[in-house]
Amino acid sequence: METYGEIIVGDTSPSSCTLEDEESVQSSNFFLDQVGEVALTLHSDGLSWKPIKSLHKEQDGSSCLGVNLVLKSETSIEFSYVYAIEFINWGLVHESVLANAGGCLLGSIELYRFTVHGVQRSKTQPCLWVPAVYTFGHKDLRTCQSWVNRINASLEMEADRPKSLLVFVHPRSGKGNGYQTWEAVAPIFSHAKVKTKVTVTQRAGQAFDVMASITNKELSSYDGVVAVGGDGFFNEILNGLLLSRHKAPYPPSPTDFGQSVDNGNVLVHCTNETAAEPSKLNEDHSPFLLGSNLNGSQVTNFIIAGTADHSCETDRDPQFSFPNERFRFGIIPSGSTDAIVICTTGTRDPVTSALQIVLGKRVCLDVAQIVRWKTTSTSQDELCVRYAASFAGYGFYGDVIKDSEKYRWMGPKRYDYAGTKVFLRHRSYEVEVAYLEVKSEKTTSSAGPSLGGSSRRKAFWSQTKKLKRVICRAKCKVCNTNPVQVSTGHVRDSKWVRSKGQFLSVGAAVISNRNERAPDGLVADAHLSDGFLHLILIKDCPHALYLWHLTQLAKKGGTPLDFEFVEHHKTTAFTFTSFGKESVWNIDGELFKAHKLSAQVFHGLISLFATGPEV
Repeated sequence: METYGEIIVGDTSPSSCTLEDEESVQSSNFFLDQVGEVALTLHSDGLSWKPIKSLHKEQDGSSCLGVNLVLKSETSIEFSYVYAIEFINWGLVHESVLANAGGCLLGSIELYRFTVHGVQRSKTQPCLWVPAVYTFGHKDLRTCQSWVNRINASLEMEADRPKSLLVFVHPRSGKGNGYQTWEAVAPIFSHAKVKTKVTVTQRAGQAFDVMASITNKELSSYDGVVAVGGDGFFNEILNGLLLSRHKAPYPPSPTDFGQSVDNGNVLVHCTNETAAEPSKLNEDHSPFLLGSNLNGSQVTNFIIAGTADHSCETDRDPQFSFPNERFRFGIIPSGSTDAIVICTTGTRDPVTSALQIVLGKRVCLDVAQIVRWKTTSTSQDELCVRYAASFAGYGFYGDVIKDSEKYRWMGPKRYDYAGTKVFLRHRSYEVEVAYLEVKSEKTTSSAGPSLGGSSRRKAFWSQTKKLKRVICRAKCKVCNTNPVQVSTGHVRDSKWVRSKGQFLSVGAAVISNRNERAPDGLVADAHLSDGFLHLILIKDCPHALYLWHLTQLAKKGGTPLDFEFVEHHKTTAFTFTSFGKESVWNIDGELFKAHKLSAQVFHGLISLFATGPEV
């Protein structure tokens, strides 16, 4: 999509030019394609141009087919929104095209040309970014080359931009268009001169294997890793990186709140579940925790004893630490839900994500560590670690994921179908949850009494009371105020609070989880990097009330947490114990069996190529 100055990016006030040192300002006359002759000025922080005159008219406006053409005022673009400049040699430069007059051409001339590739924001959707291409022409070759060199020198000063990236493409994600999505955005990376090592995955768990086995030395040669797929595929890559490198004490188990389990250098990977066949693994399924044998390819098994052979550490020297200031993750959406992308960019658009990646944008993201202590009530203790960037859910959420596996042939619609079946079943589970009470961050939600008649009326009328929400956005004050540091999830003097009973669901949101089905997300005011989990406990309640809760989730501006049967707790860690025979969790859209587990959040553990949403 080519544009020619209709959207202004950056500060365009006249005073912005006059305050600069004359030595840092360069100005020349050029012909801007589809606009005409302009005075182009190079500033220390960007470019600006102002139309001079028409090729055929010496007046302020021109006419074509009886329609007046008004020359545009000064336009500018900051270098922070320019991702490439190219010298394209000799060719035609057109003065102006009037789109609504049948493409009326008002003159053209052959000149030496260079093209500036930048970004503009949509007028109607601020979160949507589109490429903006500006082609300038000049009769003198040296003048063009001089400007290209100067602009390139300015772009090289943008230090946060990636030079080399690992890219993993899930060809069957979402509706099976993962590879087509990458092909559509790949030219953006080529123009920006970003080197990409692209792997189109051929089997389940391949991306996990690569990230887990790559040496730190090789990993340090890249500025980041990009996932072209959905939330589950991103989770696979995230776990491949963190499980083999992130060292931190585990959260306390459900039976031991007094002290944490210090894992030291112990890294554990699940090995006891059955692997799924690759033919069943379309879309976002990430089976890297489902087994050690995936069609003949061994998933790396991170069970390291205290006396284990650490000879591989010489290959991974220096250590890859977290948080990492340089290395970032990128997601180009091609999944069923793409909640992480929507929460971090504000839109579900592959081009927007690609542009934010090549421009080196950055947001920090909290990550939850989930430790499974037991798979079933009768199994022996078996430690298994999993990381989640968006959500972990039990009960309704786990049942939907479990049932949807039977209907993978339906594509993304299987979630609606499975969700309807699970809702009609209306099954509750006896569980016990313990969480760390955060005194300074108490929520207004409460457990309340059991649901008698008065409680039901209170649940009804509570919908008239709307609480003030502080929504996470670009340059979020909440995320930027809190220092980026790793939280162990449990503080010695903190108080553990238990909640035991029959629950329809237990959920832990790391971020708001906005998506097309829940426009405000599960927790509208959850933040990307504030160091908290949002624990949501849905008590057993009448069918009609639970339906009302779900409809509030699906409603823009809804209040799904403002019910008497809903507990909402802001915490840094929690534990979970099921009293049933089988216990299934949904972790970032993937199935995870756990009878006993613990979870903690790590504040700002990773960084993403994103800006945060424009709200």
